[in-house]
Amino acid sequence: MRLLLDQNVPAGLRLLLPSHDVRTAFRMGWATFSNGDLLAAAEAAGFDVLISCDQNLSYQQNLTGHRISILVLETNCWEIIKRRAVPIEQTI
Repeated sequence: MRLLLDQNVPAGLRLLLPSHDVRTAFRMGWATFSNGDLLAAAEAAGFDVLISCDQNLSYQQNLTGHRISILVLETNCWEIIKRRAVPIEQTI
């Protein structure tokens, strides 16, 4: 699967998901995009999943009609994310 990490997700997560093609918003040149622009760009680029730590994403955006799946993590704390790599992988 093609996964995109939002700017607020620790980039190290990509190393914990080796069976996927994981890119970061920063490396894609999308670090300054608003949530709506990021969703549109990710869909247009063929990403399957957007991973974000933005708890307000579903309140700020109308997510109906999007083909991309969105996974919102509970925290952006790297120590917690590292310990939850297996459940994150299972969710994807």
